[in-house]
Amino acid sequence: MPELRKDPIIGRWVIISTDRKLRPSDYAEMSPPVKEETGGFCPFCPGNESKTPPEIYAVRQQGSSPNGPGWLVRVVPNKYPALRIEGELNKKGIGLFDRMNGIGAHEVIIETPEHTRQMHDFDQDLLEKVIHTYQIRSLDLKKDPRLKYSMIFKNYGREAGASLYHSHTQLISTPVTPKRVKEELKGTQWYYEYKERCIFCDIIEDEISRGERVVTVNRDFITLVPYASRFPFELWLLPLRHSPDFDSILDGERQNLALMLGSVLKKLMKGLCNPSYNFIFHTAPNRFLHPGYWQTIDKDYHWHIEIMPRLTRPGGFEWGTGFYINPTPPEEAAQFLRELVV
Repeated sequence: MPELRKDPIIGRWVIISTDRKLRPSDYAEMSPPVKEETGGFCPFCPGNESKTPPEIYAVRQQGSSPNGPGWLVRVVPNKYPALRIEGELNKKGIGLFDRMNGIGAHEVIIETPEHTRQMHDFDQDLLEKVIHTYQIRSLDLKKDPRLKYSMIFKNYGREAGASLYHSHTQLISTPVTPKRVKEELKGTQWYYEYKERCIFCDIIEDEISRGERVVTVNRDFITLVPYASRFPFELWLLPLRHSPDFDSILDGERQNLALMLGSVLKKLMKGLCNPSYNFIFHTAPNRFLHPGYWQTIDKDYHWHIEIMPRLTRPGGFEWGTGFYINPTPPEEAAQFLRELVV
């Protein structure tokens, strides 16, 4: 029997379509695995630093010079940015419409100098360096009073929107808080006002007690398949310590985040035949420079990473209604990934 499940945070309904039930092996036929791309020109490879804008930040081997080889992780402005850092917002109304200049930041974090190495292949040390780079860039962009939100996201594979194979993540900072994030903020605020607790903390406690949707837990983090999963094998990676801001993680937490993220990505690659995926960091907006802005966030919001394998494609029903149809029950997805040895 199909089920309708309601997301407790933003109130979105999802259809768990057991009549369309699919096994993990079925997805390999529906969504082609990501294939290694070699032989063509890659602007992210060492020796091609002049083909990107000058670097903003880099983790480098001792003695190496900026904008040349010798880097381990490198951050550059996107050559074709969605938003530009230069200028002023100049907000204005045009009749009943509102507009402002496209001010923001759009950066690319090139995660490794090795063209064929992907995040699920990274060793612990490199993955920690990448996560630390995310943290450093997020904290730096918070200093700009024009910017209200920074989103870190990764597109892996063509099906997920990646235009280059070389492993990289993007960071876009916007002068407004995105609608999707506002929905979460309002949902968590409502729950806190009603129960005086963080809804994410309550979800973590409940999921650990049940166990059926938990994939893995370590000292600082948990990965689970959410109760109302929009997509088959959708994952949430959450800190056990309540915190609204990703960029406030401590050194030890960064190590355990790298350990868990690496393990979870390996499970997806092994169990689902190297699928395309997106991951997105959901973190609190930059309220420190805006007094009175989302005042209860420190207590009610909980940063997390959403990982979404691109195994199915939304159709007209999904776009028209906001419902998602998931053919794999979250409990079965969690059990399959939990039992995978990587």
